[in-house]
Amino acid sequence: MSTTSTSTTPQPVVDLIGRANRLGSDPANTNYAGGNASAKGSVADPVTAEAVEVMWVKGSGGDLGTLTEKGLAALRLDRMRALVDVYPGVEREDEMVAAFDFCLHGPQSAAPSIDTAMHGLVEAAHVDHLHPDAGIAIATAADGEALTKEIFGGRVAWVPWRRPGFQLGLDIAAIKAENPGAIGVILGGHGITAWGDTSEECEANSLDIIGTAAAYIEQHGKANPFGPPIEGYDPLPEEERRARAAALAPVLRGMASTDRAQVGHFTDADVVLDFTSRAEHPRLAALGTSCPDHFLRTKVRPMVLDLPPTAPIEDVVARLAELHAQYREDYARYYDEHAVADSPAMRGADPAIVLVPGVGMFAFGADKQTARVASEFYINAINVMRGAEAISTYSPIDEAEKFRIEYWLLEEAKLQRKPKPKPLATRVALVTGAASGIGLATARRLAAEGACVVIADLDPEKATAAAAELGSTDVAIGLAADVTDEDQIAAAFDAACLAFGGVDLVVNNAGLSVSKPLAETTAADWDLQHDVMARGSFLVSREAARVMRAQDMGGDIVYIVSKNAFFAGPNNIAYGATKADQAHQVRLLAAELGEDGIRVNGINPDGVVRGSGIFAGGWGAKRAAVYGVEEEKLGEFYAQRTLLKREVLPEHVANAVYALTAGDLSHTTGLHVPVDAGVAAAFLR
Repeated sequence: MSTTSTSTTPQPVVDLIGRANRLGSDPANTNYAGGNASAKGSVADPVTAEAVEVMWVKGSGGDLGTLTEKGLAALRLDRMRALVDVYPGVEREDEMVAAFDFCLHGPQSAAPSIDTAMHGLVEAAHVDHLHPDAGIAIATAADGEALTKEIFGGRVAWVPWRRPGFQLGLDIAAIKAENPGAIGVILGGHGITAWGDTSEECEANSLDIIGTAAAYIEQHGKANPFGPPIEGYDPLPEEERRARAAALAPVLRGMASTDRAQVGHFTDADVVLDFTSRAEHPRLAALGTSCPDHFLRTKVRPMVLDLPPTAPIEDVVARLAELHAQYREDYARYYDEHAVADSPAMRGADPAIVLVPGVGMFAFGADKQTARVASEFYINAINVMRGAEAISTYSPIDEAEKFRIEYWLLEEAKLQRKPKPKPLATRVALVTGAASGIGLATARRLAAEGACVVIADLDPEKATAAAAELGSTDVAIGLAADVTDEDQIAAAFDAACLAFGGVDLVVNNAGLSVSKPLAETTAADWDLQHDVMARGSFLVSREAARVMRAQDMGGDIVYIVSKNAFFAGPNNIAYGATKADQAHQVRLLAAELGEDGIRVNGINPDGVVRGSGIFAGGWGAKRAAVYGVEEEKLGEFYAQRTLLKREVLPEHVANAVYALTAGDLSHTTGLHVPVDAGVAAAFLR
């Protein structure tokens, strides 16, 4: 076994992390957060200074591709292996997970996963457990055991399906002992496990099994494992395909959110379009996935539309509603048939994956990352089915075993340990004029509170940069949107639907101002401000209502209006009038959209100078001239004329948006909230 390196990190850990990152970063080897890897070595006990054997293994919930030392569980091997003597048998094997805590070495260890026994009980210095598509294809083939022998000879052994746990670790350890020449095993219905005396040998053995399985499928597999094409089910042209996907996304999101709100993800990857265009896809989809990591995220099976991609959209929506009702009935039957006295309550009967032939795949989850990963996992499942059907018949584990894992008490405990969702989790927000000032502050606050955010701005580069500041595309996207252009507004909402499944929260913030006396205000000045703010917010709200009605999940529309909607200031005819228009739109739309559960409210800021694109664009200089103050002191001037004598910042307006939309004001609509530090002349009457 390896010994401790001279650095502060033991050499086996350095080797393990490098191997894990290399293997985990390639989707051909394993899926996101799937699989496990371990290393064993000797370290000095900090209490006795004597050498002790320790195993480092990826902790529960970690990802191999991004694994760091903090993500490892460290266990004393002597204590780990002593658990064999107190093992109460397979009927009580779940109790062993709690026992792993008594084997931990050091205070910084991650929580040990259910796969810990597989690594600790196998007599090898380094062990990998992976979920490669090619390996699972062999594992789910009807004659997987015979194929394993044919493909690998005695180099790789077969392990019949067993739920992950202590007994599976004992099974693999026994098979390794009985097959000293083996480099690993195929786990029936599940994946692969490989080992080696060194990290390099273990990694090479893992890649050998994966590569050999893939090569065999490539060389011996039949040409069209999913059958011939179905007439009329060819993929639509890209532009038409994505337009239909954008139209269906909010409808499907609403269905998938019947039990609890979900975020969506869409893909029209070639592998999905090919699968849904072939004759065997209904049969295979009905069989569901097999690898536990797959179906825990994709559910027992997907919902599959049985209409061609050219069917009228209204027929598709009607059929999807029928299929959704049937899916919920079938899932309830699945739960009732397999649940036992101590099974957790049913978590929800809606699909996580929806396949629409000729269009693509829609995935749903508690957040964007969960939905995206579910989509990636179902693509893994398609690859698995292709491989298994190419050389045999796809034969996943049965429903009873799937239920045992989906509603496993250990899995339920893992779910219960997850942090409480943030207040705006599952909500999708679209903010106009969001690359600076109030819009950017609002986008930041909404994202910080858990929302997915679409930053729409006239400047696409600034919008993209602002979105990147908030996080990955799982958090925010930036796009161009001229709110005076109906087509651009529609495109922005389509992009939101394709990225996140729909839209729940819209902030009409885009604006500008031209400050002039009446005699100097041109018709062009008037038209520009009314086009951007009055007409623009009308167009945005109209598109928002269309999407929100399709979702049938309610929603929020917030107008960033102004104190000037109610206060008559000098030299401000065009701006004040258009803000009054927006203010009345709030009342009108609140009255009209209430029956759809859509709340419409306004916020009336004043004197928001810092960070403001409007003030920086010349408005500040003009207002400073009107009031006879220096431009850089305009914010201070505005503050001194307020009741609270406080300057209003973009973040204060963002706070009001959050207050209106985070749930505590769930019964409030048609309200205007002043955020002006107190301007008596603008009090609402």
